[in-house]
Amino acid sequence: MAYLEITLQVAQAHRSAAAGVYEKYKQPFLDTVPGATSKELLVHDEDVQVVHGIETAADAKAYLASDLFTPDEVGGMSPLLEAAPKVRLYDAA
Repeated sequence: MAYLEITLQVAQAHRSAAAGVYEKYKQPFLDTVPGATSKELLVHDEDVQVVHGIETAADAKAYLASDLFTPDEVGGMSPLLEAAPKVRLYDAA
């Protein structure tokens, strides 16, 4: 099992819009990404994190290079971000 953690710097005023982008792409992620098992939104005072559960690290890396991730999800979030997203991949092998 692998986990992909994406930390986003989103101002409080834009949190609901960011949640909307998350909701828009949650089901397509689960339905179309090979190995996808879960996707959760975690909201903190200082940032927002999206944690993806994916069967393998290779599946996670492929997702990061996919059209769903780059132009769609990142593109949808870009106007709301105060800094570049931080991406971490955890391999729980």
